[in-house]
Amino acid sequence: MAWKKGFAAVAKLQERALAGGKRGGGGATAAMPPTGDAPDALGECARMWCEADAARGFSPQTIASREHYLRKFIEWAVERDVRRASEVTRPVLEAYQRHISRIPPERHTRGQGEHLGWSVQRKRMHCVKDWFRWLTRRDVLMHNPASEIELPRREKRLPATALTPDEIEKLLAVHDLADPLGVRNRAMCEVFYSSGIRRAELAHLGLSDINPERGTLTVRQGKGRKDRVVALGARAGAWVARYLAEARPRLSLDAREQTLFLSGYGGAFNPDALSRMMNIWMRAAGLAKRGSCHLLRHTCATHMLENGADIRYIQQQLGHANLETTAIYTEVTIKKLLEVHARCHPSAQSEKPPENDPEKK
Repeated sequence: MAWKKGFAAVAKLQERALAGGKRGGGGATAAMPPTGDAPDALGECARMWCEADAARGFSPQTIASREHYLRKFIEWAVERDVRRASEVTRPVLEAYQRHISRIPPERHTRGQGEHLGWSVQRKRMHCVKDWFRWLTRRDVLMHNPASEIELPRREKRLPATALTPDEIEKLLAVHDLADPLGVRNRAMCEVFYSSGIRRAELAHLGLSDINPERGTLTVRQGKGRKDRVVALGARAGAWVARYLAEARPRLSLDAREQTLFLSGYGGAFNPDALSRMMNIWMRAAGLAKRGSCHLLRHTCATHMLENGADIRYIQQQLGHANLETTAIYTEVTIKKLLEVHARCHPSAQSEKPPENDPEKK
């Protein structure tokens, strides 16, 4: 039996949610491999570090990422009968660094090469270095075996090519506005494009975070656990208002639920689900460019810069802690460069065709 599509499927999802059925999303975090009960056992040291990070206020996402990278290292070490932090030496860490430089790309990465991307390798080794530095400061180890380990060089990659205004309109036009879910999906796309917020930030928006009178939305506890207020825009605000009037009341299962954009289960979206949905919409729009929710964030920044926005305002809109992160958009926004080239370069000003032009023969 084929699964119903659109709002017709919501009743089934809501029935499953009310019955306590399992929802889709990320799987449970795998446990650390057993490494013994010694005070400096690798598994125990990893647990202590993550607990210390939680006490210092690190976000659950950061802690989960560190647990993932440490688990990869500990699994590799246990296979070589290295189970205690005191048994980890600089040659062991150098061997691990060579190991991760040769393994194939993970399924969730975009890399198509023969090994993990340099940024992924750097994250793995940076996590291990931070861990051993913390163990040394806590006197679990007498010296830090990772102190002389050099990280892979940083890559300098440009953001994905932004969508053009015509491509944006094609993406916005794929939603069936006769279906309440189509109204919701159109409203989410409008918010992504207009505000440039991250997918997790959109998933966590609350009803009180939208201020239609001022045309703003408040991002609470975004990346780095920072709040910020960003511009929403009149068109995006109008679509959010339509969604609140037409679609959200039919998706809500609990009047106490304050999440702005509700899934078919009546709760907040999993950010991974938003990415999958955006990929489907982009294919439906016939767009060949790769990317999902973050591509609309790039597009928002690029279009603002091309239309004369000061880079510091774009930094505030995107929530970048460092201006250098925002400045990378100046390297992909070549509209002004093309204008200057056409105005100043002799070859661009010359209208005389080359002498061997086949049209002259």
